[in-house]
Amino acid sequence: MSLCIRDLSFLDWHDLSLDLGVEEIVAILGDSGSGKSLFLRAVADLISSQGNVEYSGKSRESFEPTNWRRKVGFLPAEVFWWEDRVMDHFEKAPSSDWMKRLSLDESSLHWQPQRLSMGERQRLGLLRLLDRQPKVLLLDEPTANLNESATSCVESLISEYIQSTGAAAIWVTHSESQAARVATKRFRMSDKRLSLIES
Repeated sequence: MSLCIRDLSFLDWHDLSLDLGVEEIVAILGDSGSGKSLFLRAVADLISSQGNVEYSGKSRESFEPTNWRRKVGFLPAEVFWWEDRVMDHFEKAPSSDWMKRLSLDESSLHWQPQRLSMGERQRLGLLRLLDRQPKVLLLDEPTANLNESATSCVESLISEYIQSTGAAAIWVTHSESQAARVATKRFRMSDKRLSLIES
């Protein structure tokens, strides 16, 4: 088991549980405001929560917070940038192949972040996350600002990353069709509960 979540509680959400296996993608669907993003932030230890969260049999509390967030990496729906250049947010430059596959101009690495479109921010944000080589990806609508072609490229890249590294992902989406394409299991967040969607 890659990630085990038991009785996770935060704010008004209580006793949420989910298991995530190696090379597995779990999709979470639900209405806006249902708590999907908050759930990811709680797992990432970005908001206060109670319960048991383990990665590879080790409790979240046994990790330094920065080490936990490297193992369990969170990609927010709105990617933030704080350095003067895009490249300054990376530990190493993303490969030319990945940049090309996501239709990103390599010169964009030298731009100021405010020059980026929302779609460029989202795709470069994904590459920034993968740069840290997390073993669990917490993906909050990673294709929300992308067209159909770019969405397909992102889905393919994430799938290949997971298969090549033995990682896993929790993928929040509003798209039933995307969940059906990418996920091995699907859950719905409703009434502050997670329910498995039977195939």
